[in-house]
Amino acid sequence: MPNQELKVFFGSCKKYGIVPTRFVLVVSVADQTVSLVEKVWSPAFRRSEPAEAGTPNGYRFVRTFPCSTSRFGISQVAGSNGTPLGLHRIAEKIGGGWPVGTVFRGRKPVGYTWKGLPFAKITTRILWLEGLEPGFNRGGNVDSHARYIYIHGTGDEPTIGRPMSCGCIHLAANDLIPLFDKLPGGTLVWIER
Repeated sequence: MPNQELKVFFGSCKKYGIVPTRFVLVVSVADQTVSLVEKVWSPAFRRSEPAEAGTPNGYRFVRTFPCSTSRFGISQVAGSNGTPLGLHRIAEKIGGGWPVGTVFRGRKPVGYTWKGLPFAKITTRILWLEGLEPGFNRGGNVDSHARYIYIHGTGDEPTIGRPMSCGCIHLAANDLIPLFDKLPGGTLVWIER
């Protein structure tokens, strides 16, 4: 994950007066990846392991996961089916405790991929995003939350790694469930080109 992504993220946080969270997800549309970074509180870590060049002090790269963003490209506008850019946070977590392959419609469980719904669009867990940049991904016809932009599972996991969604970010269940369990509501998400 390039450190430039983190620099831009932290610049946006400063611009909007948002305190960075312990964990941050960075979604790269160009690379079709989601990277997890974490604030490391231990002074021993900072002394023993130098920060990557350009990485804000105290944050470290944890892991990168393949994802799928929109097959319609990037767009902030409602009805475009594009993946929105910018600063977001996890507003709601849906699906905790349900088995892998649970299918959701309207954020309610309606069945399972192994019981007749093998290619369901929204499965396993939902992290519902809220845009934090007024006029860009918050409010009016660009509101990411009102557009139902999620990070979620999909019944068609072989497509992960290339653009296939209708605006959301798809993750494999084996990556999504640990993230869902680890990340608290309010965790910041940066979506960039």
